[in-house]
Amino acid sequence: MILLDQDICGDFAACSSREWLETNGIGSYASSTVSGANTRRYHAMLVAAMRPPLGRVVLVSKFEETVIVDGERFDLSSNQYPGAVYPEGFKFITEFRLDPYPIWIYSVAGLIIEKSVFMVHGENTTVCRWRALNQPAIPHLKLQLELRPLLAVRDHHDLRREDHSFDGLFEFKSGYVHMNSDAEMPSLHFAHNAVACEAGGEWYHNFEYAIEAERGFGFHEDLYQPFALTFDLSLTADIVVSTERRDLAEIEKLQADEIERRENLLSNIGTQGETLKLLTLAADQFIVDRGGGKTIIAGYHWFSDWGRDTMIALPGLTLATGRPDIAKTVITEFAKHISQGMIPNRFPDLGEMPEYNNVDATLWFLEAIRAYVEHTGEYDFVRVELYDKLRDIIDWHVRGTRYNIHVDTDGLLFAGEEGTQLTWMDAKIGDWVATPRIGKPVEIQALWYNALRIMAEFATRFGIEDNFDEMADIARESFNGQFWNGSANCLFDVVNSNSRDASIRPNQIFAVSLKHSMLSPVRALAVVEKVESELLTPYGLRSLSRADPRYVGTYVGSPQERDASYHQGPVWAWLVGPFVEAYRRVHPDDASTERFTTKLREHLSEAMLGQICEIFDGDAPHAPRGCAAQAWSVGELLRASEK
Repeated sequence: MILLDQDICGDFAACSSREWLETNGIGSYASSTVSGANTRRYHAMLVAAMRPPLGRVVLVSKFEETVIVDGERFDLSSNQYPGAVYPEGFKFITEFRLDPYPIWIYSVAGLIIEKSVFMVHGENTTVCRWRALNQPAIPHLKLQLELRPLLAVRDHHDLRREDHSFDGLFEFKSGYVHMNSDAEMPSLHFAHNAVACEAGGEWYHNFEYAIEAERGFGFHEDLYQPFALTFDLSLTADIVVSTERRDLAEIEKLQADEIERRENLLSNIGTQGETLKLLTLAADQFIVDRGGGKTIIAGYHWFSDWGRDTMIALPGLTLATGRPDIAKTVITEFAKHISQGMIPNRFPDLGEMPEYNNVDATLWFLEAIRAYVEHTGEYDFVRVELYDKLRDIIDWHVRGTRYNIHVDTDGLLFAGEEGTQLTWMDAKIGDWVATPRIGKPVEIQALWYNALRIMAEFATRFGIEDNFDEMADIARESFNGQFWNGSANCLFDVVNSNSRDASIRPNQIFAVSLKHSMLSPVRALAVVEKVESELLTPYGLRSLSRADPRYVGTYVGSPQERDASYHQGPVWAWLVGPFVEAYRRVHPDDASTERFTTKLREHLSEAMLGQICEIFDGDAPHAPRGCAAQAWSVGELLRASEK
């Protein structure tokens, strides 16, 4: 449980900087801030995935909530408008907690009111409940709750402005309101126990989204209010918002089932500490359906499922949380999409063909498979369903595949051509690639060598004759001859023909952290010491040394400015995993590595509650930036937390 007291809840800046997130296992979500004021275009009570896990649309942005005590009105809502916060319902919040879903406690005119929000797993359905926890001192007081839903009905990347052609026609029946869908949007259903329903039809103008303004995007929106519902607050006020018709009589079962589902997730990890429990629930939010299998959403709110992120995050999100069955289904699902020896880099939002513009996702795929079989011992699964595909992957890389990816004469893996960005440092603005890294990036060589040794182990186990060990030996000799930077006592970042990129970046840590390393113990120790001295922060590793003239210490500005600095200094939380792994390898007698993750564990209660964000500023105090909840940040923190 995460608990925030009145000191935080009653401070608009403090409670608006803390977000909450509910997900449903098919890519949909509900999310906002503790204050109730939306600060992102992605904040809403129901964002539905119409082509799970993608095709996400914002349907119900929020509810305006008003408690009425004998005719006197008290607004529980909060909104940011240009130059004003109105209403200021956050002042009534005395407590907020994740327990296990978002729960608010309000103190209003002597009443103690509890509000809760959760999503139904596997459905585009959000359940909201309000109830008075205490009886009024004067028994005959009339207690009511008025809810006014505000609709956006748009793609979750867009913004809504007042539109007189907007079809806001609803069908009203007892305990039920229905909005017909148009050709592009789903039907919207409200099941409720209100005692009165009044038609609206008004527009609320100029909601201001502070984080969108900070990110350099459009940040004003108009929302449509179609009707108002009035509830008797002497009873529990319930509303179920869904793209399906739901029976309100099911609400208690829906709530009990969701609580039980989350308790079962925690039972997989046994009697562990509170941080691991929080991270286990956080991990579950990224695991979603794709086709007949599973995949991993790279981050909320705007990412889809990316091959690279999925494979890096997989061991932490599934194996460290006692869910190897999920790991198997994800691996199986991605194996269906192998093309020319590559798994997809990204599945586009609009359902187009997968994109394969990466060099590392497929190599991480092999590492994820290695971690899975090491954890489960299911080598028959690899032999029967995967080995031939993995052999084909190696063959494609040897003879050459997309984007000039091929094994060079020295046994190392070359990748890239002008205008492409193939490594995880993949920022691109128009035709300009911020960190092209064409040639032989250091982490790609580490991953390629690791993949060859994995394949050699599989071949030996399965009694198959192959030359993977010989290929690995050649790669190791070439790597040590070309990549060691003697003057800096660490590794070059990229080697291309006769050029050597001496940038001090975190990519070299993978030459130590991966299962199979090409480095001697002396060189491995030197790499870890270099990374620790120049890149390590309390939240992960900087993407570039502060001594580099290209270093950018704060990740702010326009989208172009931020993209240009994305890998030029910001701290990436996911890199704490490989750093801890590498540190343990070169310091086998130093069992205490918790100091490297202390701040990230504290971060669970500081921004997106119960989650770990994507990046932090390179400069102290290392403000959280980027995506508010990132899969590989959570996965690698889980992996780093394993003993």
